[in-house]
This record gives sequence, C-alpha cells and structure tokens, in this order.
Amino acid sequence: MEAVMAVYAMEPLSGECATVLRHNEHVCIGVSPFNSYFSPERLASLAKWAYGTFASFHFFVPDEITSYTFEALGYPASRARQKAHRQARYTHNKIHAALAALSVPNPGDHVLGMAQLNANPRYVELYDRVNELFVESEAFRDACLDATRWVLDGKLADGCPATPEQLNLGVRYFLAELPLFAGSGYVVGARHSLFAYHQRVRFLERFFNRELEWAPRSGQGFLVVRDTVSEESRGRELTALGIAS
Repeated sequence: MEAVMAVYAMEPLSGECATVLRHNEHVCIGVSPFNSYFSPERLASLAKWAYGTFASFHFFVPDEITSYTFEALGYPASRARQKAHRQARYTHNKIHAALAALSVPNPGDHVLGMAQLNANPRYVELYDRVNELFVESEAFRDACLDATRWVLDGKLADGCPATPEQLNLGVRYFLAELPLFAGSGYVVGARHSLFAYHQRVRFLERFFNRELEWAPRSGQGFLVVRDTVSEESRGRELTALGIAS
C-alpha cells in the first residue's frame, strides 16, 4: 500500500534557518530508535515528505551511541550495547522498508548511522571540535550537560536528579549528535541543509541563535517538523530529542 504523507508544519528555529529552508536542498531527519513516535507508518510518511520536498535527504539513526543513555540510567555497558544494537537494527530495517516502498534508488545511501559517520572525515572533524570545546570551555560544557540533564531527569526513577557521574556518561550521546546539528550539510556535501526533528530543544534554540561559543556552519539550519493532525488532536506526548524511550 502506498504511504500517505501527513501534512507537516515546518518551523525553522531562526531567521537563518528559514533562509536555508527556502533552498530546499537537503534535509537530515533525526530518528530516535527507542521513541515510539517513529513507527513504520511515521517513517514512511517522513520519507515521502523528504523525497518530495528536498533535492536530497538522509535519515540519521544514532544507533550505537544510544548505549550511552542506557549506561547513564544504570545498565551495565555490555547490556546497554546489546539493547542499543537490537533496537538500531530494527530501526534501520523500518527505514529501509520505507525507502524501498518509494522505489528510492540505493536506499542505504540515505541512512546515516554511526558506522558511516565515524568513517566520514568531515564528521570526525566536527566531532573532534565538539570534544575540544567540551574540555576547554566551561560555558559550552555546562550547556551540554544541562541538555543531558533535561533528557535524563525525565527517565530516572522517582524523579531523582541526575548525578554528575550520570551526566558525564549520558553527555557522550549528545556530543556525538552535535556535529549533525552543526553541519549535516557539510558532512554529506550539501551547501544548504536542515536537521529536522519533531520537537524544540532549548540548547538548539540557543545554538542556532548563535548564543553559544560554537555555532552552526554557514548554510546549516534546524527545522521543527510536526504532524499538524497530531498537534491538533494532542493525543500523543512527544519525547525529547535524544531520549531512549
């Protein structure tokens, strides 16, 4: 059966992001492997939207790095990696099925997992810069840890706040994602690119308004993409970016 494309409301995070959107050159859709929002039907709809709206597109699956969130939540490292690997494989399969249904040539070329990114020199360049800033800049480090705290505080039992140790474990996930927020176009070779997700994140609002020590590359934007029907029905709570749920 042909996927029916939902009607998506597109909200650029800043004026510069709106300028990038007008080029319709490239979009990188973030997919959280443990988030039930990304059902097979949702992924099929997003694939159809991206394929019909932009000149090129990718899905980003933070597959193996999801284990960092589980470690922060108390799972042993080996168990965390096992859970992340199993769910990542399922997520990759759902995306490939969605792209195959659209007869997208070479569907695997439209999916960015950590194996592909770690072999990409431009991603590695941005990732190295992120880690340098995290070590050298207290303000940047605090902003990253605060973003991680927001994620973990909603997942810990009994509403307990995240400990410094948990934050330093969990922030590795966020640091590995940041290069895509800062330069998904740079990574894939597009002059103009938008990273797309279905929820606003305070860190990224500050980042794209250039309030932090590091800033997005020229031609890079962020797009909040919401299903207008779901927004009107208010029937589903959207989970935060990076939450393994």
